[in-house]
This record gives sequence, structure tokens and C-alpha cells, in this order.
Amino acid sequence: MQNVTKIASVLMLSFCGSMITTTAMAAEKCPIEKRQSKAVGASAAKKVQKSFEAYTEGNLDEAIAILLEVNAKNDFDKAYVARMLGNFYAEKGQMKTAVKYLKTAVEADVLGGTDHAATLRLYADLLLQEKRFKDAIPSYYKWMEFTCKSDAQVYRRIGIAYSELKQWDKVLDVADKGISFSEAPDKGLYQMKLTAYFNQKKYKDAVKVLEIMVPLFQDDKRLWVQLAQFYLMTEDYDRSLATYDLAYKNGFLETAGNITRLSQLLAQKGSPFQAAKIFEKHLKSGLIEKNKKNYTILAGFYHSAKNLKEAANYYGIAADFDNDGDLLLKQGRILALDQKQREAIPVLKKALANGIEHPGEAQFELALAYLTLKQYKPAYQRAVLAAKDSKTKRSANSYISYIKEKARIHNVTL
Repeated sequence: MQNVTKIASVLMLSFCGSMITTTAMAAEKCPIEKRQSKAVGASAAKKVQKSFEAYTEGNLDEAIAILLEVNAKNDFDKAYVARMLGNFYAEKGQMKTAVKYLKTAVEADVLGGTDHAATLRLYADLLLQEKRFKDAIPSYYKWMEFTCKSDAQVYRRIGIAYSELKQWDKVLDVADKGISFSEAPDKGLYQMKLTAYFNQKKYKDAVKVLEIMVPLFQDDKRLWVQLAQFYLMTEDYDRSLATYDLAYKNGFLETAGNITRLSQLLAQKGSPFQAAKIFEKHLKSGLIEKNKKNYTILAGFYHSAKNLKEAANYYGIAADFDNDGDLLLKQGRILALDQKQREAIPVLKKALANGIEHPGEAQFELALAYLTLKQYKPAYQRAVLAAKDSKTKRSANSYISYIKEKARIHNVTL
């Protein structure tokens, strides 16, 4: 933490200030200003001085060892030495030991104003770091009370503690306070509010937070995506599409999932061809995986756009992954609809060969394809087979008589 990394400068100011008794009268308004600095007692001063010199020379272990030998005579000296040990152990990375000594210094409540404030803050930070959230929260409030400061970053850290405790209403309260005291917009505090509303399932409130965040932090790609997703969650599809589209045009959609959502929304809102072109672009680039599912999705977009040639092509590619009979049936139907009966016939036969739930569907499509080509005998044969399937029995029977009549007119033996 930042407090730990600046220990040397803090200690330098603390030590130098504590060796000289301050005679200035403190102001009456704030506890930190009322608390005068004091000098370390003579019996402790030499070892404190020696320890600090060892520390400034980079001998941290030696500095700690010297302090541990101090035989402090009064509460102030004990608190002062405990504070130094807490700082040193924190820098050494021994946080539990650091917390123990800092707690001693804080609870003594006798250090000079600046020293006590710094100790309170470091103690709270280490409690937070050590995941002692219930202890960290009151320590931060004590720091604010002692210093008479309403600090946005302190509110943010309190919010982190409440978040870990899943006390979402309190998270919202401290986040709002932090925002009110921030000199510049603090993304972390807004994100904290967003997380709290999300965990409370208050998605419309989460949307309101994001609608503030996106203009404030326009270059954060993640926020645009989050806003679009929350619009989806609240079933505001028009705004979701508009946000996804704007994010896409600004280059903020970088995952296959986001491109897929944009394409699906475009298709649902009446722009399946645009959906297909966007999805196809990123499928070809490799961002979207080239697999059966995604080729089927792309085929569906083109199908909805009535671009039959591309739809048939991509249904065929999707079917080739595992010879999917149902996809081959779709491809065959579309080829026939596109007046490409000669291409449709082998595809429909392949669908039958690979198995479909209702074979009569493929047989009936074959019957229609042969009939269009005026090949009445195979048309009749396929219609008869289609009539054996409950799903296509009625339709097939209605065509059998028609095919017989056509065959009679053209002198074709069935």
C-alpha cells in the first residue's frame, strides 16, 4: 500500500518533530490540531535515534533489533516505539506483527497529532490488507474524526470493506459520500456503486450509474459494453442496440461474445443483412471461432435477410462438421427455394442418408424438386415415400394426384 511505501519519509518527519517539544498552542477545532507533539524520553531517545539511523542506512533488521531493546518508561515512549516497530515490520512484509504494534500505538492515544493520524491510517490500511474488514471500518472513521477530513479515498477503502462484507446499502452510502468529496471523478467509487446495485439485482439503478460513467470515462471500452449489457438485462433493446453499435463503430467490441450480441440485436431489430456482414467479417478474421454453431448462426442471419445463396452456402459448411442431416435439409430447401433444384437434390439425399427426425420432410422436398424439373417418375416415388411420414402425409397425398395427372399428360409411366 502507498502508506507502507512512504514509511521512510513519514518516519523522518515524525522523528525530527518528536525530538523537539512544540510550544505552539493548538487550535480548538480539530483533535489533530489540539494534540501537541512531545519529546521521547531521555532513556529511549538514544536507541530511537540509533534505530532510525540504521533504518536510513538500509539496515532494517538492525533497526528493529535496536527498538526491541528499548525499555520505555512511559505510555508515550511505549506508543512511539510501537509505532516505529509497526512501520518497520510493515515494510518488512510481516503484516500481522506490524498490526500488533500499530494497535498498541493507536490504543494508547497519546502520540502527537500528525503521528497519531498517520498511525491510525496505516493501521486501518493494514487491517484492510489483512482482510480484517470489520476492524478496518471503524479505524478509518476514527482517522476521519481525528483529522476532521472527509477523504474520498478513505471512503473508497471503507466501501471495499463493506463490499467484502456484502453490506451493499452501506457500500452505496459511502460511495456517494466519496463521490461528493472527490476533486475529480473517481471511477472506482462509481464502479463500487454499480457492483452494489448489481448484487442487489437493482439493474435499472445500475443503468443510471453507467449512464453517468460512460460520458465521464469515454475511453473505457468495458463501460460501453457493460451499459449495453445492462440495457439488455432491463429489456431496453433499442438502447442496448444503439450502445453496442456505437461501441462497435468506436472499436470497443473486442470479443466474440460482444460481436455476436450486436449481430443478434441487429437481426432482431430488422437488420439481418447488416448482422450477417458484421458476423461474417469477424468469423473470417478468426475473432469468432469457425465452428458448426457459428456457421449456423451466420446462415440464419443470411436466411432472415433472404440472401438465399449465402444462407445455403453457410448451412452447408455448418453441416459438413458432422454431416448434420437437419442442416442439410435446410440447405436443400433453400437451394430449391432459390430455383436451384439440381443442386438441391443431392443435398436432400445426403440429408436422408445422414438421418433426420422426419424423413418425409426431405422426401417431400425431393418430390417438389423433381416435379419442377418435370421428372415425374422420381417425383411420384418421393411423394409416395413422403406420404408414409405422419408429418408430411397430408401434403404429399395432395400432390400425388397432381403428379399422376402430369405424368399422364406427358405420357410418363410411373
